[in-house]
Amino acid sequence: MTKIKMCGLRRREDIEYANRLLPDYIGYVFAKSSKRYIVPEKAAELTGLLDERIVPVGVFVDSGFDEIYSIVSAGAVRAVQLHGNENEELIRRLQREGITVIRAFKVKSNEDIEKANSSCADFVLLDSGSGSGEVFDWSIIGGIKRDFFLAGGITPENAGKAIKTLNPYGLDASSCLETEGFKDFDKMAAFAEAVRAV
Repeated sequence: MTKIKMCGLRRREDIEYANRLLPDYIGYVFAKSSKRYIVPEKAAELTGLLDERIVPVGVFVDSGFDEIYSIVSAGAVRAVQLHGNENEELIRRLQREGITVIRAFKVKSNEDIEKANSSCADFVLLDSGSGSGEVFDWSIIGGIKRDFFLAGGITPENAGKAIKTLNPYGLDASSCLETEGFKDFDKMAAFAEAVRAV
């Protein structure tokens, strides 16, 4: 069964929606440049309300080890997703602390797929960009040799095709789950249903 990841949660209602739908992962965005940014203290509070079967993931862009580790240690998240220019040494250092690492790659060419294949991260996430909500050319993915999350313009309408065509470990959605910038239960439910129907 393809895993479901719903990213960009930041309100108590969002957690209530997730607890009803039970995605495998939810994501909090700790990049201050994002419209979905959440302060770590709020994320920790929300995780306290989250069903324990759901893994909370922290999304970071060029944060240092100390910042990431402190947020994990505070109980806000149980895994991290790196979207910046983080190096392999940082990934290994986090892994030595028992932290699961998902490394994001913007896929433009076969070279990006090779970089994803060689990453020491536990999982890779193949994306079109930083929360762009746009689909990239999936034909480039043919060379992937490891488990991956697929992101970038994933919707209830194309989730089935993505699963049948690419067999991803998980699908990651954010913007398609929202109405006027906030998570919408009906849209979250439609996404979960589309993934589970395959």
